[in-house]
Amino acid sequence: MNEQLTTLRREVRAELVENILPFWMNRMADRRRGGFFGRMTGEGVLCPDAPKGAILNARILWTFAAAYRLLGREEYRDTAQRAKLYLLSHFYDPQYGGVYWELDADGRPLNTKKQIYALGFAIYGLSEYARATGDQEALDYAIRLFCDIERHSLDPVHGGYVEALDRQWRPMPDVRLSDKDENERKTMNTHLHILEPYANLYRIWPDGRLERSLKSLVRIFLDKIVDKASGHLNLFFEEDWSNKYHIVSYGHDIEASWLLHEAALVLGDAALLQEVKPAVVRIARAADEGLAPDGSLLYENFPQERRTDAERHWWVQAESVVGHLNLYQHFGMDDALLKALDAWQFIKQRLIDHGRGEWFWSILPDGTPNRRDDKAGFWKCPYHNGRMCMEVMERFP
Repeated sequence: MNEQLTTLRREVRAELVENILPFWMNRMADRRRGGFFGRMTGEGVLCPDAPKGAILNARILWTFAAAYRLLGREEYRDTAQRAKLYLLSHFYDPQYGGVYWELDADGRPLNTKKQIYALGFAIYGLSEYARATGDQEALDYAIRLFCDIERHSLDPVHGGYVEALDRQWRPMPDVRLSDKDENERKTMNTHLHILEPYANLYRIWPDGRLERSLKSLVRIFLDKIVDKASGHLNLFFEEDWSNKYHIVSYGHDIEASWLLHEAALVLGDAALLQEVKPAVVRIARAADEGLAPDGSLLYENFPQERRTDAERHWWVQAESVVGHLNLYQHFGMDDALLKALDAWQFIKQRLIDHGRGEWFWSILPDGTPNRRDDKAGFWKCPYHNGRMCMEVMERFP
């Protein structure tokens, strides 16, 4: 391993164990009501009465389970167990299955819709906990949630998965993941975050039905989601996979490049892997259109409006490190290593909040830290940045 990678590995390990994980263990655990607090502002003000989101809890579960598997520290297992127990006792719907989208601060259901994206992250967290600890209950619930997705969300006619259903798995008029999304039946984002947990579950439960579903998801990315002309991912689709939007998400491009590759590697299908490899490179190279001279990756581009969102979001920079390291590790691309190192330099110098801990939500186009958006919250979790650190450590031991 070259000197640059040795330094990178040492620095990200320190960032993980000295900053990211302690922040979530010590400042976000709700020791009175259970689980984790739902929000801390960008100024570092804790909001103990904020609602608690399924995404936040499931991502904390994944992060600390993975950290325990990698580093073996009992405090990481304890934090993962806190997340697992709260997920199963409060977010899981014992009557209809699936997980609720949102709880109030006391753990009572606030929004009971079944957003498939959230079920995907629950599978991701539970499967990682089972992988790290051998816990059978976590595996059983992960399998149960996989069956819920396949039973209720799978489109038997056009393939793929619908976005959301109500508590009793009935169609809903508004299936958006967030206010910024288009209200379409299928999205790239949800399919990416079903691909990701299915691959993780397959590592410990190589079931035939799961294998078929995972291969189908890989095919959907290759055949439906990756734009044939540009190499970017299309984002929003009608039920029959027609796409009427032209939005580029550079962060999702680079993230999908390595998650798609990971899924093919986990499946171990040589023919499928050979088909995936050129797509991995093409998607990552398309993402590079958003690289800035300072090594950061821009957020989004709207070609029809001739407009670019030039914020440097925390998760986009973390995924840029992993995606480019994947190109270096598996495809021998030396220029990709330099891009990963440049992204890490930007993170170190600009995104890490050395005063209050964790990372800023983003760096604004004027170069200042974004303090108006959450330090921790419904979407701001330790998953992207924690995973980046652990990916570096696992890929280059």
